[in-house]
Amino acid sequence: MKNTLAGLGSYARSVRKAIIEMATPVRSSHTGGAFSATDLLVVLYFEILKIDPARPDDPCRDIFVYSKGHSSSALYAVLSERGFFSPDLLKEYYVDGGRLPGHPVRRCVPGVEVSSGSLGHGLPMGVGLALARKLDKNPSRVFVMISDGECDEGSVWEAAMLAGHHGLDNLTVIVDFNKIQSLGRTEEVVNLEPLKKKWSAFNWAAREIDGHNLSSIYNTLKRVPFKKGYPSAVVAHTVKGRGVSFMEGQLEWHYRSLDDQGQYLQALKEVERS
Repeated sequence: MKNTLAGLGSYARSVRKAIIEMATPVRSSHTGGAFSATDLLVVLYFEILKIDPARPDDPCRDIFVYSKGHSSSALYAVLSERGFFSPDLLKEYYVDGGRLPGHPVRRCVPGVEVSSGSLGHGLPMGVGLALARKLDKNPSRVFVMISDGECDEGSVWEAAMLAGHHGLDNLTVIVDFNKIQSLGRTEEVVNLEPLKKKWSAFNWAAREIDGHNLSSIYNTLKRVPFKKGYPSAVVAHTVKGRGVSFMEGQLEWHYRSLDDQGQYLQALKEVERS
């Protein structure tokens, strides 16, 4: 591990603070889903992905597909923290003419590999990217983060079946399983459990982790592929709104925006001391 757990925790706090400061002035939503993904993104970008911010187009770089593009603020914040672009650019999030659209657009800034946010598309794109790399004998890997709600999409399971068929062991999917989607809890909308067994049934090597335990995230992801000849699936149990007490586990924070007074200040205070 290049960074200490304390160092990774510091990055996670900085990313959550940036998300709050980006989202509040423009009244953007999906802050809860951005917070559930933050710890996973920090470990990926600071420990796991073979990337170089100075060479964002390196043909042998690892590729990260952020399928849950509706919570793009988390991706932009971690890319900035990792050095892909200046933090000053975060001021262009979600504004007319800005370079950081609400849903990421490929190459809007260095490090954004695909256009995303139309749910169910990220894993199919990841499968295509991983298969192409196999055919080209390119040693790079492909990581895809999907939301739990988009696991309702048939395209996710078509892609999963194809990846298993082709033995894409250069492909890893991470499910941000915060158990809340737009209209309710996943168990009420479409029950996904047993989710790990579903991935295993599609010929993936699957693991379950605490998606906020930095050590567990690192120790799991550094071992991919879990099994030669099999794509890897990580079901990460997370909490919507992680790090802010009044957001955690609350359906309303799938869409709701922070106000610019009490909620904003309280949220900043809580993430800074987390």
